[in-house]
Amino acid sequence: MRQVSTAICTIVIAMFAVAVMTVHSRANQSALLVLNKSESTLAIIDPATLKVVGRVPTGEAPHEVAASADGRLAFVSNYGTADRPGNTISVIDIAARKELKRVDLSPLIRPHGITESNGKIYFTVEGSRAVARYDPVAGRVDWIMGTGQAGTHMVVVARGSGKLYTPNTGSETVTSIEPGKSQTGQAVWRVTQIGVGKAPEGIDLSPDERELWVAHRQDGGLSIIDTATDKVKEAIIVGSGPIRVKFTPDGKRVLVSNSQGGEVVVYEAATRKELKRIQVGGVPVGIVIQPDGRRAFVASTQANKVSVINLDDLSVAGTIEPGREPDGMAWAK
Repeated sequence: MRQVSTAICTIVIAMFAVAVMTVHSRANQSALLVLNKSESTLAIIDPATLKVVGRVPTGEAPHEVAASADGRLAFVSNYGTADRPGNTISVIDIAARKELKRVDLSPLIRPHGITESNGKIYFTVEGSRAVARYDPVAGRVDWIMGTGQAGTHMVVVARGSGKLYTPNTGSETVTSIEPGKSQTGQAVWRVTQIGVGKAPEGIDLSPDERELWVAHRQDGGLSIIDTATDKVKEAIIVGSGPIRVKFTPDGKRVLVSNSQGGEVVVYEAATRKELKRIQVGGVPVGIVIQPDGRRAFVASTQANKVSVINLDDLSVAGTIEPGREPDGMAWAK
């Protein structure tokens, strides 16, 4: 009997060790996160196999997602529908593949763009004409700044200075929000409105944070802003419906999803030279690039697919089927 008990204990210990190793491995594995707006889910995709390994229900009609710096958590802005404005952020444990909590943002409505910076989660609230910040440790919204502009949409944060930029689709502006201190040492914020083209949506900072590229969906253009002066220094024409912008990690190239053209346009950042137009179809919107810069992922909402682009030769290397109407994406590492 003692030998049987020992054998059982050995098996139990081995099974426990395997379970612990599996959880540890899953927690430390990179993942591509894709939001499916029509089915209100977050798809978790293995970047190695391009297979969906899990789906997590979110709030209604999620639009954008950001990952925590350690890759453990995903934060989803639940935008809502035309009839039912959303007012929550879903906090999701990526490894466990479950929603941990749903943060009530009331009275703020229609959260949209979302990003992580220094442990805090910055997000726009389009219906409230504002940018806000959520502290995951304290579990509360600890800062709100109004833009006074219509359609405050996406958001980026400069890592070095903490300066924020957000495009306002209904006001043809980009709002710059810069932190500082008064003579008495109190925190103050300088807000600047930068005029750009019609319906600005896509936005990204260059890795050196010297330039901000902004795509205007309605006039087919793209404004390049000097972040030192917060002035437009150059504008280029992309095509029909440029809607998202993403720099490669080395800052050498810029990808723009041209939604009405069904393509991704690739530019050389320094010269503004167009390198290639890559057909992906299905109204391409969200773009994410993996940290090593070798692949880009582009969500085509009407085709219910994500195209995988090889950035070495600028070819389509495959597709993923994450769910219905994929849009916002993020990389968890």
